[in-house]
Amino acid sequence: MNTLFRPAFLTTLLFWLLSLSVFTVASSCSQEQKSRIEESLPGLSSKAGGAQPKLDSVYIVKYMSAEPKFKDQIDWGKKFYRERGFRLGWFRDHQLVPQAKTMLGVIDKAADEGLDPKEYKTKDFDKLFADLEAVKGDSAKRNALEKEIDVALSGTYFNWASDFYRGTVDPRQVKTIDWQVKRNKIKLHKALMTILKERESTYPYYEFEPLHPEYDQLKKALASYRDIQRNGGWPVLPATTKLKPGQPSPAVALLRQRLLGTKAPDAAAPVATNGVTATPVQTVANTGNTGTAPAAPAEKYDAELVAAVKSFQSQNGLKADGIVSGETLRLLNVPVTQRIEQLIINMERWRWIPKKFEPDYLLVNIPDYKLHVVEGNKEVFDMRVIVGKTLNATPVFSDKMESVVLAPYWNVPFSIIDKELRPKLAADPHAVLDRLDMEVVKGWGAKATPIDPTTVDWANVTQATWKYTLRRRPGPKNDLGDVKFIFPNSQDIYLHDTPHDELFSQTKRGFSHGCVRVEEPLKLAEYLLRNKQGWDLTRIEETIAAGQEQYVSLPKHLPVYLVYFTAWVDTDGNVNFRDDIYGHDKSLAREYFN
Repeated sequence: MNTLFRPAFLTTLLFWLLSLSVFTVASSCSQEQKSRIEESLPGLSSKAGGAQPKLDSVYIVKYMSAEPKFKDQIDWGKKFYRERGFRLGWFRDHQLVPQAKTMLGVIDKAADEGLDPKEYKTKDFDKLFADLEAVKGDSAKRNALEKEIDVALSGTYFNWASDFYRGTVDPRQVKTIDWQVKRNKIKLHKALMTILKERESTYPYYEFEPLHPEYDQLKKALASYRDIQRNGGWPVLPATTKLKPGQPSPAVALLRQRLLGTKAPDAAAPVATNGVTATPVQTVANTGNTGTAPAAPAEKYDAELVAAVKSFQSQNGLKADGIVSGETLRLLNVPVTQRIEQLIINMERWRWIPKKFEPDYLLVNIPDYKLHVVEGNKEVFDMRVIVGKTLNATPVFSDKMESVVLAPYWNVPFSIIDKELRPKLAADPHAVLDRLDMEVVKGWGAKATPIDPTTVDWANVTQATWKYTLRRRPGPKNDLGDVKFIFPNSQDIYLHDTPHDELFSQTKRGFSHGCVRVEEPLKLAEYLLRNKQGWDLTRIEETIAAGQEQYVSLPKHLPVYLVYFTAWVDTDGNVNFRDDIYGHDKSLAREYFN
């Protein structure tokens, strides 16, 4: 029998044909699935026609180097594209992602942030987008334009984001700006990947939003003050104005317009935003920010207006007594343009702040003369402080508190020895030291041993030849009071108590040689040692009473920020201003606006 007709052969042939059919179908399904996957991946073939183009580092560097505004952003560009395998970032299937138009809209409104939109409009994207639409049928030209647009969009983002998230001024590069707070270490290429939905982040990069609510509050205040500016500013009170509650005066009408936006007590007051009323000055006869008002009938300085003045005084760091004269009058007449600049430069400082604070920290705002204690991201209490005089400015920096010192010695800085004590010590060292309750010692801490002060050549000693420590013993005369709080730093700055409690009643408290004196040192010490076993308030007080210096280490080092903000919005939504006590605002304004 012919083998072709044998049953076994027929069975084998049939099985082979069926297997071939199944393989063909499977291959077809696999190919269809592969095509769908390729269409869903950037850089692979797509329905738009052809593969998405890719970049390389040479192209990125060459393109960004050719544009002056992009040169400083080359490193961010290389990091961004390298991390994504040099795939385009702003295109999917040859189509622009929505975030491109969103970003360009944000840049159009950059003035709301105190930034200049022109600084970021380096490329004419309307033209580039139109050109891209015109060549969509030519894959080579289309791909070339996609690459150009992609890098241009990235360069534009980094140019804007560098200013918005890190600041337009680098405080560490400008000698006249004192700011050594730890840096904002935001990684802009990661932020852009978040915007493009390629990674998750807890920060609000998705919406091109600021990192700190305090910044956002200042931004809203800026909008309110610009409304006032557009409406003509606010009236200027005569330089001779002096008002006490209940007094009648022609200046009351101007004062009412300045603070309440009304001409008379029965007039409807406009809605205030952030404690500021945006009302045209033309509703009261005057000549704006630089002129004086014509004669007006006397009006009584009533309770409503007194309350408004007291609020204004509190929001400007003054004693809230309701009396309009001196400092109150000066601050009422500060032009709105100056306040706008002050808001903008304080927004800039928030860009320098790390992208988030630790949950627990201490913060001293130097111009406000106040210490804030934050626990679990919420303020638990604050207290007044005394900061350095203008010539002994408290530095702006951050560090970590490590210990509380009870019954401390005060080590006298050599500058004080040189400028204040030298002649007296040269004349009669024993008498001077006995009167000041001081001693000269060799060595440090528990190993320090007193020496005879007459063995020191006080008349000729210099910083280089000074080998000892002049210190004041613990007790009621000690300049550090009963407690000091140590966060080791090269500038030898710390927080401490003071025997001069009367100085805390002053509104302007720049009296120290640079360190920060706290109003309630025992309260602060008890708080800092609350988790230190055995160190309750009773033991703290007993240790101080014993008069023997003792260092108590904190269970956990606590971040300390000494910052300089002259404008902020309080929890009631009111804008607060403080004087530029060290001239730091002026230094920053020169860099920022010029």
